[in-house]
Amino acid sequence: MTDSSADVTPFTTVDLFAGAGGLSLGFEMSGFSPLSANDLDGAAESTFRANFPETPFLCKPVQELSGRELLDASGVMPGDVDVLLGGPPCQAFSVYNHQRSFADSRSGLFREYLRLVDEVQPRVVVMENVVGMTSLGGGRAVEEMHQSLESLGYSVEHRILKAEEFGVPQERRRVFFIGSSSGPVQWPEATHGACDDLLASHLPRYVSVWDAIGDLPKREAGEGDDSLARYTRKARTEYQERSRRESEGVLNHAAPRLTEVNRKRMEHIPPGGSWRDLPHSMLPAGMKKAKRSDHTKRYGRLAKKGRFSTILTKADPHWGAFIHPEENRTLTVRECARAQSFPDRFCFLGSRVDQYRQVGNAVPPLLASAVADAVRASLGAVAPRKRRTGRGVRVGA
Repeated sequence: MTDSSADVTPFTTVDLFAGAGGLSLGFEMSGFSPLSANDLDGAAESTFRANFPETPFLCKPVQELSGRELLDASGVMPGDVDVLLGGPPCQAFSVYNHQRSFADSRSGLFREYLRLVDEVQPRVVVMENVVGMTSLGGGRAVEEMHQSLESLGYSVEHRILKAEEFGVPQERRRVFFIGSSSGPVQWPEATHGACDDLLASHLPRYVSVWDAIGDLPKREAGEGDDSLARYTRKARTEYQERSRRESEGVLNHAAPRLTEVNRKRMEHIPPGGSWRDLPHSMLPAGMKKAKRSDHTKRYGRLAKKGRFSTILTKADPHWGAFIHPEENRTLTVRECARAQSFPDRFCFLGSRVDQYRQVGNAVPPLLASAVADAVRASLGAVAPRKRRTGRGVRVGA
C-alpha cells in the first residue's frame, strides 16, 4: 500500500457499481483520487457520501448513465480519467446462483460498463467480479470482455486473486480484469502466505480471525447499536492497529438478536465446528436428512487461528460460518467489515440489512489497494490532475 505525498498530483478514478466504495477506498489508500462514483442503491449512496464527502455520486441505473454525465461530474474530458473501476452486480455470475444464464439481464450490465469505457476513454480499466463469471456461458462472458476491450484499444488480462494473499483475513476469490491503453498489464505479488507453504514461507503469515477482531468490544446477542462504541481492549496486532487509525471507537457493532433455538444450538458448537456438532434433534428440519458432506459450513463457528469464510450479504448461521469464536452470537456488521479490511473510521448507513449487504458486496479495500499499486506502476508518470482531499469519516473527532 502506497502513501501519496501532499505535493504529488494523484492519479484519478471513476467508480461504477461502486456500492459502499471498497474499490474507491482501496485505490485511495494507494494514492488515487476518486473523481466520481455511480450506483443504483440509495443506502450505498448514503454510505459512500458519508465516507467520500467531496466525491460526486450519481445514484441511477447504469443503463441511464452517460459518459458525459460522469465526465461532467468529475470535471474532466474524455481521456483524462486514469482508471475506470467497476464491479457489475455479482448475483448473475456467482457460484451461489444455480440458475445462471448468459442472457441474464444483470450479466448484461457488464456490457453497459463496456459502453461507458468507450465514452469515458480511461487509460486503465479495472473490473472485478465473482469467479463464477469465468464459466458463464461456457466462458463466453470472459471472451466477450477480452474482445470488447481489445476492440477499444486495451491490452487485457484477467486473473483470479485470493484476498488472503494480500492481508485480508478472509478466504475470498475474485476475478479481476485489467485493461491498459498505454502499456503492459501488471499484477500485484502476494504479500501474505501460509507458514507451511515453502513457496510462501518468506512472507508474513495469513491474517487470522482473532488478529482481525480480537480487540473489539464484547457483545451479547441483541446488544449494541450503530452509535460509537469506545474501545475496551488494546490493539494487539498490526491489523488491529491499522483498523483503528483515525478512530476513537467502532460504529456498526450491534450483535443481531437470536431465536432461542439458535442460541441453544450455538452452545453445542465449538470453535471450528459446525452443524455436525449439533444433536440430531436440534438440526433444522431441512438438514436432518443431510449427508455429512453437505452444507459443510452451515452453523459454523469461526476458529481464532483460522480465517473468515467468504463474507456474504447476510451473517446468517444457516448460510455459513458466521458464529463468533468465543461468544454465542453471529457477527456484527463491524466484524464483517474488519473481515473485509475496512478501517473502523468507515461507517455504513442504511438499515442493518442494508449494511450487511454493502459489506458483503464490497471489494476488500486491502485487495483493491494491492491492485492499485500494480496499476500505478503500469501508469508511469503522474498525470496533471488537481488533488482532492478529505475522504472518509474521522470517527470520534
